[in-house]
Amino acid sequence: FFAKTNFRNKETEFGIKTDDRRRHIYVIGKTGMGKTNLLEHLVIQDIRNGHGVAYIDPHGDTAEKILKAVPSERINDVIYLNPSDAEFPIAFNILEAVDEDKKNLVASGMMGVFKKIWPDVWSPRMEYILNNTILALLDYPGSTMLGVSRMMSDKDYRKRVYVKIKDPVVKSFWINEFDKWEDRFRKEAVAAIQNKVGQFLSSSVIRHIVGQPKSTIDMRDIMDNKKILIVNLSKGRIGEDAMRLLGGMIVTKIQLGVMGRVDIPEEERKDFYLHVDEFQNFATESFASILSEARKYRLSLTLAHQYISQLVIDGNATVRDAIFGNVGTLIAFRVGAEDAEQLEKEFEPIFTANDIINLPKYHVYLKLMIDGVAGDAFSATTLPPVEIKSTEKNFEKIIRNSRERYGSNKKEVEDRIARWSGMVIDSGVTFDGGENMYEDRNTNPQRNYPKEQRPEKQPSVQAVKDLPEKVVAPQKSETEEVERVLYDAKCATCETTIKVPFRPDGKRPTFCKDCLKDYQRTVAKSKQQMEEKENFKKESKKEVEDPRIIERVAYKAPENPVKLSQLKNVAPKKFKNLRKKPNVDLKGIRDLISKNQEKK
Repeated sequence: FFAKTNFRNKETEFGIKTDDRRRHIYVIGKTGMGKTNLLEHLVIQDIRNGHGVAYIDPHGDTAEKILKAVPSERINDVIYLNPSDAEFPIAFNILEAVDEDKKNLVASGMMGVFKKIWPDVWSPRMEYILNNTILALLDYPGSTMLGVSRMMSDKDYRKRVYVKIKDPVVKSFWINEFDKWEDRFRKEAVAAIQNKVGQFLSSSVIRHIVGQPKSTIDMRDIMDNKKILIVNLSKGRIGEDAMRLLGGMIVTKIQLGVMGRVDIPEEERKDFYLHVDEFQNFATESFASILSEARKYRLSLTLAHQYISQLVIDGNATVRDAIFGNVGTLIAFRVGAEDAEQLEKEFEPIFTANDIINLPKYHVYLKLMIDGVAGDAFSATTLPPVEIKSTEKNFEKIIRNSRERYGSNKKEVEDRIARWSGMVIDSGVTFDGGENMYEDRNTNPQRNYPKEQRPEKQPSVQAVKDLPEKVVAPQKSETEEVERVLYDAKCATCETTIKVPFRPDGKRPTFCKDCLKDYQRTVAKSKQQMEEKENFKKESKKEVEDPRIIERVAYKAPENPVKLSQLKNVAPKKFKNLRKKPNVDLKGIRDLISKNQEKK
């Protein structure tokens, strides 16, 4: 139920059937007319009826209100994705474990999001490079969105990714095209991508969410097990671009989860309801395919926004046409004159454009889908706000429960990302190619013993070499040989399961072979940079003396004329400018001239 009619002075509440909701609901109206209140009723009733629900809120207030309306028996079903909760970020990696036939879907979805966010700087070359970057990272295990910038700037990282790329076209682009570009052209080509993607990832709030390789939320699991996903994308807290990009990634991931339901018979698929407020922020071409295909996968959409031209992206009206061509139920609040003319075609002959323009607040005109047939247009009034006092106490409990189940400690996430990027180097690491990456100081046999109880020192390698050839070390018996025990661990960078010869204690990070090589390169590079800095400091402290002025030799022009080869040993002479005029005896000069004339 979401509205009521007043027929013959009798108010009657009405709603929409489940099968009719599968043909989607479209809500349009000016700001402040009551769209959000209508969505609240639909979402809260879905939650209380035990359905699977997802709600994407670009403002934040409604998301918090919905949490307060969750009944006690459904607290464990709630996943609250709030990027502004910086202390307990939830991992969401759109590049994780994507099926081969879905990789192009992810890449095209991300291209649509990027194109919508940055229309002014978007270009075919930018799309070409970024599309190949995402397709390459989708083949590389443990990759995240942080790898986009690194693919373009880190040559060693690119080479490791090349090995894992399965698509020959993508691999050919990186090896035969990108690597053969001139440095100047390559830097110019990737500058815009690094600038925009780097600007998005520079926010620690967003980086901690998309930078974790292993997602803690699974869209397919949410749909199949009727869970509740509340996404708080308050643009006032995370910024408009971050809100659009995160929302677009979530919608793309939902689309992947929906398409994955193809392995379940249609009659066994459970209904899942996706509600999106101000959905023009996420209205990419992915929505067009979702609207046309979601019904068979039991995904029901409720989309709300303010005016129709928001759906036209750079002259492309694909989303607008998909909505008016596929949506079963149309609900209109008061709109502007331009939109009223277009909506009049849907509501005529019952209502005119003038009627739609002059609708009061909380009043709607709608065409309701009834048993698969679109009924005639009629007017209604939305229901008053939902009563939530009885369940308001569950708000803090839901947030705490969601943090414990799906969130991670901020410091752990920062350390993991820093190790992945090579910005952190542990002092205890030894890179000798051996199996033990860390020196455990407590395992030294000469330490922590009293002097009289210390075990004898083992002979060094050189001492063993110096022994006579006849001296042979006693061989250990089979019973004395200790079997090598391997323990399960996770790579601190890519989080893949590995085997290590020591028991993981949670303090010392472990690495797989690929990540260990990267770590070794990082350490070597860091040491080299530090040595270069130290050498530069030492050199800069030394006084640089000009050998030409160490020994000054004076030459007299008449006796010893100076040769050109000798001029290099002559120090330059500084001349002072005579600013004052020299004192000249003009009277004496005149007298001298007059005497000479008299003699003549």
